[in-house]
Amino acid sequence: MNNEKVALIFGGARGIGAAIAARLAREGYRIAVTWVSRPDRAETLVTSVKNAGGQALAIRADSADPAAIQSAVDATLHHYGRLDIAVVNAGVLRLGRIEDFQLDDLDATLAVNVRGVFLSVQAAVKRMTDGGRIITIGSNTAVRTGHAGSSVYAMSKAAVAAMVQNLALDLASRRITINNIQPGPIATDMTAAMVEQITAQIPLQRIGQPEEIASLATWLASEESGYMTGASLTIDGGFVL
Repeated sequence: MNNEKVALIFGGARGIGAAIAARLAREGYRIAVTWVSRPDRAETLVTSVKNAGGQALAIRADSADPAAIQSAVDATLHHYGRLDIAVVNAGVLRLGRIEDFQLDDLDATLAVNVRGVFLSVQAAVKRMTDGGRIITIGSNTAVRTGHAGSSVYAMSKAAVAAMVQNLALDLASRRITINNIQPGPIATDMTAAMVEQITAQIPLQRIGQPEEIASLATWLASEESGYMTGASLTIDGGFVL
């Protein structure tokens, strides 16, 4: 069991982040999750973990705000006294063709999906136990063609993949590994209205489940993954378009 280890999940109140948090809690990790717009989801998750005998903490933190990111790390350390795992799941999806794409949407995407990822990793590793784990949640759009209007989102996720590959070199001396999960279409609030359309583009003929991403994240958080770092792992049912 991992009952001494602490995992902080940025963007952990719902969807993939919540599935990762719940799975890590079942594996014995003490968890902290950040939320920005759904306190009810965060509290439901925390209550569920506690009712099952685990430890959980919800922290309001906008990943577009550097001070909030730092505060989330500080709150986790204050509550638990250590930090072993950081999962950077927070992200935004702004779509639009280049002729119409708004500067505010470009700035918002980069602020959360690129700058927010870098700052979350930076804040976490400064306080992380040597031998810890960093896991980012990217997207298969970094390596697959998505659809018209997704260029800015894809760009941001490709940036995360490149960042992870190189941050692995910065962190190797402390035996901290960093890896990037690149999910394809997953059954979340974001995809609820498009399941049939999306499924037609997936060779396995089904949409992925958040728990499948959580399973991979749990392995990356474990001691068993200690020789993997700087990798981007695509999990998308063979998505093609």
